[in-house]
Amino acid sequence: MAEKLRFLIDTNILIPLQDSSIILEESLKNFVRLVSVGRHQVLCHPATIEDIQRDSNAERRARTLARLGQYEALSDVPPCPWNNQQTSPNDACDNEILYALKCNAVHFLVTEDKGIHAKAKVHDLSGSVLNIQTAEDLLRRLHETKSVQLPNIQDVPLHSLSPELPTLFFDSLREDYDFDEWFKRKAREGRHAWIYRDESDALGAICIYAVQENEVFNDDNDVLQGKALKLCTLKVDESVRGRKIGELFLKASFRYASENHCLNIFIHGNEDKQPYLANLLEDFGFFNQGTYDADTVWVKKHPTEPPLETSSPEKYVRDYFPHFREDEEVSKYIVPIQPRYHDILFPDYESAIRTQMSLFSSRSHVGNAIKLAYLCSAQTKSIGPGDILLFYRSEDEQALTTFGVVDDFKISKDPSEIATLVKRRTVYSFDEIKKMSEKEVKVILFRLVKHVSLPLSLSDLKKLGVLTGTPQSIVKINEQKYRAVKNAM
Repeated sequence: MAEKLRFLIDTNILIPLQDSSIILEESLKNFVRLVSVGRHQVLCHPATIEDIQRDSNAERRARTLARLGQYEALSDVPPCPWNNQQTSPNDACDNEILYALKCNAVHFLVTEDKGIHAKAKVHDLSGSVLNIQTAEDLLRRLHETKSVQLPNIQDVPLHSLSPELPTLFFDSLREDYDFDEWFKRKAREGRHAWIYRDESDALGAICIYAVQENEVFNDDNDVLQGKALKLCTLKVDESVRGRKIGELFLKASFRYASENHCLNIFIHGNEDKQPYLANLLEDFGFFNQGTYDADTVWVKKHPTEPPLETSSPEKYVRDYFPHFREDEEVSKYIVPIQPRYHDILFPDYESAIRTQMSLFSSRSHVGNAIKLAYLCSAQTKSIGPGDILLFYRSEDEQALTTFGVVDDFKISKDPSEIATLVKRRTVYSFDEIKKMSEKEVKVILFRLVKHVSLPLSLSDLKKLGVLTGTPQSIVKINEQKYRAVKNAM
């Protein structure tokens, strides 16, 4: 767990907190909320009480003193040696508070007093004296998680699903343990879940998750150091199988772990009862790391920075997804894609030009997946596993929007073979595949890695010397042009 911090608050922080007539600043409100979330401690110094007793506003003085009881007062702090008979009462108060910090009685002093901040520099304490905005930012980084938003799933607090607990959907989870009691306990803890609802708004899939720290994750008492994302319960109902919901939940997991700096992702499951889950996890770099109460434990390393290149490009992206190799050994291609196909393949891509969710993407099962397929009749025959695809959205945006990494590359004129290769991972119908098969079809199986936060327009790409005009087919670019693209993002 994160370290519990002790904050000493000054009079100019304390009085607004206790005076109901004062409208609190947003930073102060968030500071109080996040102190509660992290179960940190807020204290006052005895000198602060003396300072309040000098308040000339008798009504405010009485009201503040009456409420001070909710804060613990520091005790047994040595008297400040910086004070003498010539020190004014206000300066003496400031010195006593700073000296408590010097004696390591607390981690931080929170004050808006510029004079105290100036004195803190003199006594080499400025790193531990925070204004309220800095203190709030510190607690935000410790405790505020960043949610992820993806089409077709919702992130909801577990308690919001309590009315649906008696439904048949949860029955299979009750077979091995007292799921209802576990659910109620976790709901009270404020746990969240990603859920998928079918066309009738019935619950079709759920992934309950939590962030753990220094977690013992198996029967051998092995520990995952630092923050780890635990997928506590993952269930996809039979009625929505085949819609790539498992991959959709993994997509949410990878993005959530990246946003919240989780170094590992892990899940417990029954390998015999969930063979599909086992295969899916292993395909995305989860490794069997023992058992926990007879369940298999799968763990995926999720480093914040790309590790050293120690394996082939295709194995690297599987093991460390969303990281991928992009060194000189890996080829790079710009792939033009029409907007209507872009919307279906990448429904989670957002743009200022198009509406956030088009009609094509509102229930696109293809777009749930990480592993996708792209078909074309381009001349290229050199694409290989691990190569990088830079998707260029044509017509409306005319911009480079999305990164993918190749899983496999095939060439075929047999529509049945092509349909078997791409299965439900393509934007094309079988009739379209048959029509395309009049010529050789290039089948690119790839993994969606990420979308570009600031898409590079055609004019940008021209200025960088990456393109000379609108790409009509797949274009291979050299290392220099790829680096120009990366540096411009």
